[in-house]
Amino acid sequence: MTSDAMTGRAQRHESPSLLLPALRNFYEISNPVSYALLRVAFGLILLTHGLPKLLGESHGAMANPFASSVNFITNSLHLPAPILFGYFVMYLETFGAVMLAAGFFTRLIAPMIAVQMAMICLIHYPKWAWIDRGMEYPFLLGLVALHISFRGGGRFSVDRLIGREL
Repeated sequence: MTSDAMTGRAQRHESPSLLLPALRNFYEISNPVSYALLRVAFGLILLTHGLPKLLGESHGAMANPFASSVNFITNSLHLPAPILFGYFVMYLETFGAVMLAAGFFTRLIAPMIAVQMAMICLIHYPKWAWIDRGMEYPFLLGLVALHISFRGGGRFSVDRLIGREL
């Protein structure tokens, strides 16, 4: 392979030059911090859906969010063992959310959440509008979970602290 071909390949992998080069250090420092904030916020948002299921409390218009999840699993997805799946969703949205926020077993938990969000999108398909239980919120959360799946825990995570990840 010629050096020109190797140089061209190396140039494609480099970041584009910055309009304001003085910001490079800021971007390099803020990138892992902002990713950790995204992961923590994502986990906390998910936790707000899991805790009411775990504690048996209402969540918004849902008087019993656990029963509502089981109802969707039974009547919309037609999966076997809907109560078992309901418990899985409840634990994923509570303990999985905390693990994700901490960056613990990130590459195991995040894909499970991405699949869960895909199932929620199937339930709410074809409604897109947020006015009547649309699918744009779970669709976005699914994409964020997918991104976290590929990226892993990041610099500020338990995975990094223990030096292991999937």
